[in-house]
Amino acid sequence: MVSSTALGPLLRGSGWWWAMALVAGAVLVACAGARALAVPRSVVPIVGLGVLLVTLTLLFGAGTGLAWLLPTPETFGVFGSLIDAGGISIQQQSTPAEAQPGIVFLLAMGAGLLAVLMDMLAITLRWPALAGVPALVPLSVPGVIVEGGADVTALVQSAIAFLVLLRVDVRTRRRAEALNPDVGRDAPRILAPVRRRGPGPLWGSIVVGSIAIVGALVLSTIAPSLSQVTPGGSRVGASLFGAGVSPMIDLGQDLRRPEAGPALHYLSTAPEPPYFTLLTLDQFTDGNWTVRLGEPDPANSVEDIALPAGLTGAVPTTESETSVVIDGVDTGWLPVPSPAMEVDGLSGNWYWDQRTGAIVGSNATTRDQEYKVTTLEIQPTAEQLRASGTTYPADIQEQLALPEAIPALIAQTARDLTATSPSAYDSAVAIQDYLRSSAFTYDTEAPVEDGYDGGGTEVVATFLEVKRGYCVHFASAMAIMARSIGIPARVALGYLPGTRSSNIAEGLGRYNVDSHDLHSWPELYFSGVGWVSFEPTPGRGSVPDFTDPAGAAPDAAVPEQSAPSTAPRANEDDPTQDAGASGQAESTSGPLQTLLVAGLVALLVACLLLVPVVTRRVRRSMRFARIHSGATTDGKTGSGKTGSGKTGKGRTATGRTAAGRTAAGRITDAWAELSDTAADFGVPVRETQTPRELAAAVAARIGGTVQAQAALHRLLNICEQDTFGRPGTGQGIPSPALHDDLKSVIRSLRQASSRKQRIVAALAPVSLWPWVQGWKGERTGRNA
Repeated sequence: MVSSTALGPLLRGSGWWWAMALVAGAVLVACAGARALAVPRSVVPIVGLGVLLVTLTLLFGAGTGLAWLLPTPETFGVFGSLIDAGGISIQQQSTPAEAQPGIVFLLAMGAGLLAVLMDMLAITLRWPALAGVPALVPLSVPGVIVEGGADVTALVQSAIAFLVLLRVDVRTRRRAEALNPDVGRDAPRILAPVRRRGPGPLWGSIVVGSIAIVGALVLSTIAPSLSQVTPGGSRVGASLFGAGVSPMIDLGQDLRRPEAGPALHYLSTAPEPPYFTLLTLDQFTDGNWTVRLGEPDPANSVEDIALPAGLTGAVPTTESETSVVIDGVDTGWLPVPSPAMEVDGLSGNWYWDQRTGAIVGSNATTRDQEYKVTTLEIQPTAEQLRASGTTYPADIQEQLALPEAIPALIAQTARDLTATSPSAYDSAVAIQDYLRSSAFTYDTEAPVEDGYDGGGTEVVATFLEVKRGYCVHFASAMAIMARSIGIPARVALGYLPGTRSSNIAEGLGRYNVDSHDLHSWPELYFSGVGWVSFEPTPGRGSVPDFTDPAGAAPDAAVPEQSAPSTAPRANEDDPTQDAGASGQAESTSGPLQTLLVAGLVALLVACLLLVPVVTRRVRRSMRFARIHSGATTDGKTGSGKTGSGKTGKGRTATGRTAAGRTAAGRITDAWAELSDTAADFGVPVRETQTPRELAAAVAARIGGTVQAQAALHRLLNICEQDTFGRPGTGQGIPSPALHDDLKSVIRSLRQASSRKQRIVAALAPVSLWPWVQGWKGERTGRNA
């Protein structure tokens, strides 16, 4: 569970972690329960797998299981769909990714399988050191995907948890051998180390753990560099276009690569070489663009793709054909000129997404594909775009959504640019012209160097101030500004048309596309026309004819400097234009939110501080309750009830009567509580100490209190009689006397201690962590 937190940089929220913890916890508890019921060791892993299947059926089976628990064939069908959907989501989302049901299912199933494996290694096979190997799985994943390696905090915490596991195993084996010295003599034995000068076993563990942590940190830093290079020299996983397409990785990495890798080549009948669309980002999650995909629909065959949404017959269109050969792209997204109407020649199962029109493979990739695409080229006029209305279908209105509070600079800049625009079209052209103006510079390095890379709202606000960036910043800025003034917008990701081949052998009509042609551009929706592409990035691509500045309104204003102003909104009923008010609300609610977060943090810290206090008090109360309850046992059973009735001599197999065992238990509890309390108040308590030595140390602390000294002396006599005397020696000791003597000594210890010692004993009782001083609580009674 600790190592699973390393996946945090890859996924949004924390629900996925709770799902993993729930499934893994259910498996581990089930395995522990099976052992408690004396299930054969070889069967325990099978029990764990069965509980894993039942838990997955309950959480992810969508009610297909018998009584919601027992899986049916339909349940396994649901699991298969979740696995497919999870694989697609992992491949196609950007980081941090939205934890969709398919991803959560894969994580939960993986956590359950790792739990079964770790339980089998640590407990069934008694190889706890090897149980740390499965924990490397979640720790290693971020190091391969995210630059900078695995999370340092997760590595350190996982190393600490692993050391704790080893320590617990050592203590458990020692205790088991002390209680059952004749059992398991053939098994590996762990003996208490001989005390020598110099570092002890605790320091040895710390040294080993430190070496392991440092080594893991070094390897996690090197691992991404190693994992990104294939034998052929191309980068995989760390770049968007190496041997594959993965929007999980920053788009700018490929643009910054010194050498471009081949992507595809094509021949086309289109009058102008086309852009190739891979996927469309149409949703904001936590201030960043994300992709949404519906479930694969077999009815959405790529041989018959529906007309683009919103397109009417009044808009001129022409058809073109493009023959594509994939050279170096390996992905589940199909690069096609958009909007595609038909795709022929593909191998594998492919479908088109009804929301975005993107073409996605189901258990198929673009590797070595050759196909032909029929494209419908939409050629609206400026007049048609100006005449489009502002009434949008419900699914298109979703493309107006923005975070509740975006930086005021974005919406204010959009309002300043479009203040005099007579239509949504003129507003879009004004934004495009502003971004393509000389005020902005295309630069792939500046965003990384200055720390504002990406396409989120905060990044766009910084970009509008710095005015340096690459296609992602320009496309995202135009799309966000368009949404802020009420125009549906989204961001497309794909390739520029590439360069025409000058090689006669290849054919003069051939175009070659490589990784440096990676590009992003905005698409805006106009009623009666549909989604229309714009090109705000200066020096990249070509501006569509219908957005030529000559066709735009002549009075479109371009401010010299965009900055937040105090001017009122143009439309008080439009929440998308309320950037200024949102900023004001944010400034008003900011302190309250800060106070709330601070209060919750303080409450959490207080609860954590109270855990040792409550734990220690519960342990003391349980011991006193057992000591006091002995009075009833002695009164009813006495020392002769179990005597010679059934056993002949009144002795158990260990040589003690039942009453003797009861008395021994009370004496053990009393002396253990005295030892714990002494350690809590700072009295030196050593592992090799005899009861008499401990009593002398306590006597020195409490001083000359006659009553307490007498009570301590009686406790010592009782303990020595029980430990070294003949069986049954301590049977006649009354529980109230034992109870009162123990309380008297504890009270004197508390009074004789300093205020600092009392505070430490209450808030951080060392008896809960005996390894802090190399001391073991309840030592005498257990060894006895």
